[in-house]
Amino acid sequence: MSEPDKFEDDLLYALTRTGEGFRTERADLVAGGYRLGRRRWRRRSAAAVVGGAAALALVGTGAVYLTSPGAKGTGTVSAAAAPVAKGTGTVSAAAAPVATADGTAAAAATPTSVKSTAPAPVSDDEVLATFRALLPKGEITEAKGHGTENERQDSYASASVVFDDGHGKSLIQLNIQKNRPKQVQPPGCPSDLKASRVDACTDTVLADGSKLLLFQGYEYADGRADTKEWLATLTGPDGRSVSVSEWNSPQEKGAPDSRPNPPLTPDQLKAVVTDKSWDRVVAAIPYEGVDTDAVDPGLSLADREAVLTGLLPQGVTVTGRFGNPLMATFELAQGQATGSLVVRVENLAQGGDLLTERSFKEADSLPDGSRITVGGSPDGKDKPFTVNVLRPDGTSVLAYQVSGGRPLLTPEQVKAIAVSPAWKSKK
Repeated sequence: MSEPDKFEDDLLYALTRTGEGFRTERADLVAGGYRLGRRRWRRRSAAAVVGGAAALALVGTGAVYLTSPGAKGTGTVSAAAAPVAKGTGTVSAAAAPVATADGTAAAAATPTSVKSTAPAPVSDDEVLATFRALLPKGEITEAKGHGTENERQDSYASASVVFDDGHGKSLIQLNIQKNRPKQVQPPGCPSDLKASRVDACTDTVLADGSKLLLFQGYEYADGRADTKEWLATLTGPDGRSVSVSEWNSPQEKGAPDSRPNPPLTPDQLKAVVTDKSWDRVVAAIPYEGVDTDAVDPGLSLADREAVLTGLLPQGVTVTGRFGNPLMATFELAQGQATGSLVVRVENLAQGGDLLTERSFKEADSLPDGSRITVGGSPDGKDKPFTVNVLRPDGTSVLAYQVSGGRPLLTPEQVKAIAVSPAWKSKK
């Protein structure tokens, strides 16, 4: 894996972690043009897009800017080459010994591993075949399926067909994801159907505790076209979200309407999303997002500030802090110069997730057994200098500097903060 690819994986990992816990209420998002199936579809494409286009992310506790990995003038710092600041001198990270209690150097430990939690995969064909079997009789063209049987082991499944029951073609799309039960927020109907240009909408609770949304509206809430979109979404107690969207057109946008209404009635949509044949597919999908309770290190903001204060170079002080249980931004100052450092600390002792595994797949090893990835440009202008460390005890530390100008800390100083054994989980 190239250095730019490593950096993008680390950045995706960081942004996913940072975003956890910042979830919005969805009910009135329908009124603002919210379309559940398409939004999730686009979100699934984010990882592919980030590799070829500039991305700007402003997430709760800090800002990260990423340019295309092919941009000229960008630089990377390898883990083996970047020295670690210690006191007033520096030592190479690859050669730095770890002092034991008696003052001797510890031998290099076996690189930290992350326990895999990946479920058995499901193939593209299996997802598509299951979807087709649940549709009524009709001609199906342009059929596509997407499962988790690929290198990325994606945390979603999907299918798309153009369906014709003899009354005109219709695009029908399926999306399935699985959230952790405590993080589920089912979508709801808008408060004003007429203002939202919605013909009908119901959200009900089924006997097993699942929540079912049936929505009959339009592709465009502003009335620029009359293409209809109907959808059903089932949100289950196990975290599943099974969503089917259909249009009275062979395309979501940009094609003439081919029939008065989409082909499946609300009852038929309900039958598709509630069918038990999805159990196998749902079981094969990894949970989306992070189990924040499991990875919470038990460190308060004050705890983390105390550790960081002891690791900052002489003359640099903490002037402010804010964040959540996993990630915090510390405002720093040195004389008239100011800056910010984002530090994420997690406890992965109980096992990581797929993002963790991918992030450290080709990481370098330090003498104490820690695994480390380093990316970005040293001056932070093109890409923020980012250090991601996984310690043998399961403590994960990611640090990157937010800077609008000249960074307050050097890459060596940021790295020294991230690799320090002073970061310890209290859980």
